Amino acid sequence: MSAGLEARLLRLQVEGRLPSIVGALVRDGEVVETAGIGAEPGTAYRIGSITKTLTAVLVLQLRDAGRLSLADPLGAHLPGAPYGEVSIADLLGHTGGLQSEPAGPWWERSEGGSFADLQAANDGTGAVAPAGSWFHYSNLGYGLLGEVVARAHGTTWWSTVADRLLSPLGMSRTTYAPVAPHADGFSVEHFTGRLTPEPLTDTGAMAAAGQAWSTLADLARWSRVLAGRCPEVLAPATAAEMATERAGSGYGLGLRLVEVAGRPWCGHTGSMPGFLASLFVDPARADATVVLSNATTGLACEAVPETLTAQPEAAPPEAPWQPTLRVPEAAADALGLWFWGNTAIEHRWHDGGLEQRHLQGGGAGSRFELRDGRLVGVRGYHRGEVLTVHPTHLECATFIHTRVPYDPRAPIPG
Repeated sequence: MSAGLEARLLRLQVEGRLPSIVGALVRDGEVVETAGIGAEPGTAYRIGSITKTLTAVLVLQLRDAGRLSLADPLGAHLPGAPYGEVSIADLLGHTGGLQSEPAGPWWERSEGGSFADLQAANDGTGAVAPAGSWFHYSNLGYGLLGEVVARAHGTTWWSTVADRLLSPLGMSRTTYAPVAPHADGFSVEHFTGRLTPEPLTDTGAMAAAGQAWSTLADLARWSRVLAGRCPEVLAPATAAEMATERAGSGYGLGLRLVEVAGRPWCGHTGSMPGFLASLFVDPARADATVVLSNATTGLACEAVPETLTAQPEAAPPEAPWQPTLRVPEAAADALGLWFWGNTAIEHRWHDGGLEQRHLQGGGAGSRFELRDGRLVGVRGYHRGEVLTVHPTHLECATFIHTRVPYDPRAPIPG
């Protein structure tokens, strides 16, 4: 295990309040370092939209086999489907003008139905722009592409993923549903730091947009495909085509594009309720970074390759962040959003104390900890002062905080 990689993951874990995080560094297509904070590196996580790279490769395989053209309208392969006039290329590159999400309940938190259900709920009236106008990320577009893949092979989208991608690459830990050992997904309550379990859903016809689970080792293998190093799965020229930017969008054909230390990298981010993921590779060198975590928010996934490879690294935090198990009764009513006059301030329970954070400019405020049942300042301007909780407001050394903005010239609230 690399102290450098572990230190960088620890910083991400603490700053993002992540229940766990695992990461890997890949050099020339080979995993050289792994580390984990709160989980072992072999743990499986939901990978969200990294799933789209699997779907995109399957579509490009069909193109390379002469079974479709990227210029084909969707309707040529899915008669009667919504957005039938949009080209396959525009669906792959999110330039088809489709709405971002399918109509109906939020698909990521809902049990998915059949493609017929998806088609019936979406008639094309949700379009945000004419096809080819501009980049607009669309999960719905990849649900439609998944059905193109399924019909072309006469089976399900996932069976095609398994047969044509996972089996040839030995990616046995990449699965449709979680297989132990796997992480559970959580959201972190903003003000308390407590964990809330996120739902685990089968997204049905939308699975091609974000259903899969995987591990560091499997995604490291997959990075070689995206780098054009696995011609038995994807022709190197086709991999390069996927990583070519379209219309200044920062996106190619199924791949996000970022710059790391002045070099072009490609890959994808992933987000599903309770999970965040990042996979990016330098196509020229086949160097890659992979990070997986089990929180709904808290990780800047596109910034991960820069974070893990930049030099030098600042001193890491002293210890991992720990979720809150219980907020003391004396502090519970002091948490949340408050105003000092018109200035917004949040109060979080964090690492056993109450922390003030100024929303304007993001500056740090004071930290208070319980001393004999009182909230006493231990850091910042209010060090040594007592924060008193009143029924209508908070008070600390004549500073008044209320739940709504107030005119500082007016009488003290309450």
